[in-house]
Order: sequence, then structure tokens, then C-alpha cells
Amino acid sequence: MEKLPALLPPFLIFFLSFSLSLSDGDFTGNSSYPVQSSPADSLCAQLIEPNGYSCTEHTVQTKDGYILALHRVSSRSGDLRVQQSHPVLLQHGLFMAGDAWFLDSTDRSLGFILADQGFDVWVGNVRGTRWSRGHVSLSETEKEFWEWSWQELALYDLAEMLHYINSVTSLKIFIVGHSQGTIMSLAALTQPDIVEMVEAAALLSPISYLEHVSAPLVLRMVAMHLDQQMVLALGIHQLNFRSDVLVNLVESLCDGHVDCTDFLTSITGQNCCFNKTRMDFYLEYEPHPSSVKNLRHLFQMIRQGTFSQYDYGIWKNILMYGRLKPPAFDLNSIPKSLPLWMSYGGNDALADIMDVQRTLEELLSKPELLYLENYGHMDFLLSIKANRDVYDNMIGFLRSLEKSSSS
Repeated sequence: MEKLPALLPPFLIFFLSFSLSLSDGDFTGNSSYPVQSSPADSLCAQLIEPNGYSCTEHTVQTKDGYILALHRVSSRSGDLRVQQSHPVLLQHGLFMAGDAWFLDSTDRSLGFILADQGFDVWVGNVRGTRWSRGHVSLSETEKEFWEWSWQELALYDLAEMLHYINSVTSLKIFIVGHSQGTIMSLAALTQPDIVEMVEAAALLSPISYLEHVSAPLVLRMVAMHLDQQMVLALGIHQLNFRSDVLVNLVESLCDGHVDCTDFLTSITGQNCCFNKTRMDFYLEYEPHPSSVKNLRHLFQMIRQGTFSQYDYGIWKNILMYGRLKPPAFDLNSIPKSLPLWMSYGGNDALADIMDVQRTLEELLSKPELLYLENYGHMDFLLSIKANRDVYDNMIGFLRSLEKSSSS
């Protein structure tokens, strides 16, 4: 059987890595990513400082023992020691890390744009990604290292990053999230101890519900219960896209079942303005690993139409939660006074308009909205026009809050 790279151009392989992709997930830790071992391997040294921006790396430890890298970025004319503007935490999506905000030119990448606008930019990297591979007692070669989903990313990783930034700056934080970063943000903001550290949230391709996902390849994986088969049949716990087995797996999913000649459309929806000319450069950094449990939690959301904690099944739910079903993240508990901004697209097959509308109906507040009919899921991060179409509007929202808080 012919391998997938012979059938499809490399940029289509890349699109899969930005979505609900699968691989052999070798939980022995084999990967083409080296574990960061020197300053030269850091995100600061590789992507940010070469463009003339000041960058420092910080280390954060979560309550369950994961060691996370948190990067602080200033403009080319700024001084990290005397940052006066509001801190902004950038939270990446699934199979991505903090580098996602710096993959395009300095005038198109949101991380650089915010720094040039004078914001105190902090860049989050969740557990398991290239920049955050540590744990106080577990090795990434152990399956226990990968025993987490976006629930832990929200309640532990994001919470600890916010606490650290708040302790350093003594200021409340603007959260900016994309895709999984919005799931994390909305879940975290239902928790009173977390929301008190947040000034506002800006959400790109906002997701709390996934009931109306329309991406054909994603729906096929959900219908096949592939997330369960990987652990039960193969003993896989890490999803590591940099693996040959993924090629054969995706080929089998597409063969005779789904038209995968365009992975962009079959997974994320039609993106209008993706910058394909930088594909080889993107592939140097993306994708990053995630866990099978995280994928299963996302698939539970699709199957059940819920925005809830991880469903372990009746008996373990009783043990873990004291109830038959996992508790929901109650969007109604996000304070009405918390300013929210959301931008979503008409061609997004993951953050579907109907699911976004359900989120809006459950929130007490009325977020500021930016709807772009021709935008797909990845356009909000890597469109060649996002600086004008999206970021100018979002920065205006953040600026208005800075002015109101200082007056």
C-alpha cells in the first residue's frame, strides 16, 4: 500500500497536525523533537530573539507536578524589567505550543504585534509540548505522564500560569486563546479563584461545545471510537504526530470513506487566507504531542454534546466525582462583569456557528463579537490578513479596557 506522503503534498499533512490528528503516540517518548537541554534550544532563542525582541524564560510548576515553560516577550524597543502595560497571556491550541504565535512575519504574528503595541506578552506552553516536557517525578516515557486532558490543562496549567504572571506583575491578566486555548479559558473562568486573576478574555475560534462539528475526517474518527481503540488495542497514551505510523493510519481512515484530498477542508473547514508559502518553516515547529486522553475528552464532547469534566464511566465517575455523570463546566458562572471578546468564522468546521451560539446563550455577559464569514479555523492564527481582519479589532477591545481601568 502506497504511503500517504506519495499521495498528498506536504502542506496537507501539516493541516492534519493542527486538528484532531492521530499517530502511533509512542509513549516511550521517541520523537524527532529534542528535549530542551540548553538556552539555544529555547523558544526565545529560536523564534523571538532572532527577530530583535527581548525574551525571558520562566518555569512554572503545576499542582500535579508538571514543569511548564512560560515566555515573556517585549517589543524591540521595550525593556522587560519596566513593562508598564497590561500582561497578556497567549494560550495555544491542540497539537501546538507557544511558538504558534510567532510563526509568521513580525507584522502578521499576533505575539510580535502585541509586543510592538506595548503589551507585556506572556506565552503559555502546556504539558507535553516541546517546551514543557518536565515533571517532578514522572518521565515522558511513562504512561502516567500522559494521564491528562484539557481539564487538567485548564485547572492546573492555565491556572498556575495566571497565578505566576499575577505574582510577578501584580496586575490582572488579559487571556488570548485559540481553539483548545479557548476551551481551557472558558473552563478555567468558571472557577472563582482563577477568574479573579483575569481582566478580560479574547477568544479566537471559541469552543465550549463541539456537538455540531462538521469536519468529515474528525467525525469518522469519532464514529470508529479510534480514541478508545488506540489504548485498548495498542497501549498508546501519547499522540506524537512525528511518527511513520500516522501515515498508514490516516490512509486507512481516508481510503474509501472520506475524501482526504484536501485535509484542510476535511478537518478544519475551508480556510480562506492560509499562508502556504511558509509551510516548510511551520513544519520545523509543528505539530507538538498531546495525550490520547485529551483526544478522548474532545471526542466525548462531540458524542455527548456536553462541556463537562472527563467522563470515566459510571463507576469511576462515582469514585471521582461522587455522581453518575461528570459535572459540567457552568458557563453561567462566569461573572457578567468579566469583559469577553470573541471572533469566529462561517467556514469553521470545528468551532461551528451553532455551538458558538449555544455558548453565547449560556453566558451571563454579552461578549463583543467579530464574525468573519469566509474564515476557517486556522485563519484566525495564520491568515495573511488576520492582522487587519482580526487583530486590530481585538487590540481595540483590549485598549478600551486599559483606558477604562486607568480612568
